[in-house]
Parts: sequence; C-alpha cells; structure tokens
Amino acid sequence: MKRLVNDGYDVVEELLEGFAEANKEYVELLEHDKRVIVSKKRGNQSKVGIIIGGGSGHEPLFINYVGENFADASVVGNVNTSPSPEPCYNAVKAVDTGKGCLYMYGNYEGDVMNFDMGAEMAADDDIQVETVIVTDDVYSAKNIENRRGVAGDIFVFKAAAAAAAKGLELPEVKAAAEKANLATRSMGVALSSSTLPATGKNIFAMDDGDMEIGMGIHGEPGIRRDKIRSADEVVDEILGYILDDHSLENGDEAYVLVNGLGGLPLMDQYIVYRRVEQVLSEKGITIYQNLVGNYATSMDMVGMSVTLVKLDEELKELLDYPTDIPNIKF
Repeated sequence: MKRLVNDGYDVVEELLEGFAEANKEYVELLEHDKRVIVSKKRGNQSKVGIIIGGGSGHEPLFINYVGENFADASVVGNVNTSPSPEPCYNAVKAVDTGKGCLYMYGNYEGDVMNFDMGAEMAADDDIQVETVIVTDDVYSAKNIENRRGVAGDIFVFKAAAAAAAKGLELPEVKAAAEKANLATRSMGVALSSSTLPATGKNIFAMDDGDMEIGMGIHGEPGIRRDKIRSADEVVDEILGYILDDHSLENGDEAYVLVNGLGGLPLMDQYIVYRRVEQVLSEKGITIYQNLVGNYATSMDMVGMSVTLVKLDEELKELLDYPTDIPNIKF
C-alpha cells in the first residue's frame, strides 16, 4: 500500500482532525460528535439548513463543501460506509434555525436508511427534514431513481445551498435540488482499484493495463473491462452513454466537470477535458462553465468521470451564486 497513514483504523478521526485544523476559519468539529463538520460561516440568517454527507474516502467530497453559501454541515462515515443515524440527527440539531433542514447524499442503501432514521429523530423534536438523493450515474440503473450518486453530487448540493442562501423556504430549496439532479448526468472509468487503509489491500482486483468503463466509486461493476485505450476513445464512449441518456442538444448550454478519482494526473484530466470540449462543440452544445480536478474521489483510484449539467437560467443563477469553501474552485 502506497499510503501515508498511522493506524488504518484511525484514519477517519485523524482526517477530520487535520481538516478542521487546516481550515479552522471555515469549519469546526461538533463538540459532542466528531463525525459532524459544521460551517463557521452560517451567519445569523434564519435559513434552511443544508446537510450533506456519506462515507469517507471521497475527499474533497463531502467535507470541503462546507462553508459560506454551501453546506452548513457534513456528516462523515467510515471509509466507503454510511454515517450512523446519531450524527445525522446531531447535524440537524446543530444547524436548524427554525426553517427545517435538507439532507442530500448519493443513492446508497446504507445512507438512505441511516439519514432517514436521523430525520425521524429530528421529527420527534418537531424539526422538519426533507431529503434529496442524488442519482447522476447513468449506467448504474435504467431508471433514474435507482441510480448511484457520484461526482454530480456537487451540483445538486450547490443548487440547493444557493436557494437556501437566498432565503427560500424548504419546499423551494428541495425543488431546486431535485431540478439540478434531473439535469445532471455522470459516468466514469477506473484504471485501478483504490486501497483500504485498514487492510492495505485493493478493494477489487484489476490487472495492470486494464480499465473498466462505468465503474462506481466504491468499485461497483461497470459496463465492461478492457485494455486501456486512448483518452479520446474513452471520452467518446463515455459521452456517448451520457448524451444518449440526456436531453442535451444543439443550442443547449452545459456545465462540465472532469473529475479525477484520486490517482489520475491533472495532465490526463486536461487531455480528457480537451476532448469533451471538442465533442460538445461538434454537437452545438456550449460549455457555460467548467471544472477540472479532484472533486469526488475514491481515495487513490486511478480514473476519472465526466459530468454534464443541462442548464437553464434558473440553474445558471443557482450554480453561479457566490460561495466560499475550503480549497475548492466552484
């Protein structure tokens, strides 16, 4: 294992301690629950509380998206494991200002179960909590509601956070998140496994020189395994699946994310973006904004994903809303 850790079973606590210390102007760990990161930039405004979360190992997702006009709290589970219900509930108690809270996370069974339990606990305190589950991974299921949430998470989080920052009520904030989710499609490719810090072993077996199109960020199976091909060939295949599933067409505008999964050099990511821009330009689709870098990783996995968000004026305004979060361009 080529990792710099101490005890593999302490990585989450040490990650969160280091993150909070490095970004103390932005965030703090909840005093009585060190699995909850809370924004210091919430201000005195009464607003809908924005709470995101999931398993660790995907940094900067979810912790770096806590800050001004973004998430008010992030709930952190063990590596590739959902948070338990108690911190989900504690996050609500920490950030609710009387207007209710919105949970947002990727569509994974453990997250759904435990966040739902957190919402039930909050309801016992007469705090309304709504949920939007992100489902942007196009190949993970035929029906959108059954799909996994991957790097497209960040656009759904941002849209809802902007709506909350504008002072909208909980139903409107939830609607903004749902709209962003329906407008977002992602797909990725893995060229290696990631390694678990507790064991030092790969999550799954992959021969050197192989790749898997459509693999999930936890190693969920994709479309097929093949020998590594050129960047342009990989992008063309991924975009083919995304565009076949999406309603993007000539004259539309898109927000584009090329996301590294942890071990792919930025050189390669920009080569990928180059081809994404070429393909979309050929189809008459304008790139309104772009992000290139590691936004939702799988620890040290070598791979990347492409996300396209179909924009209208409302989504542009929400995604352009000013924010200040640790070390992330958005």
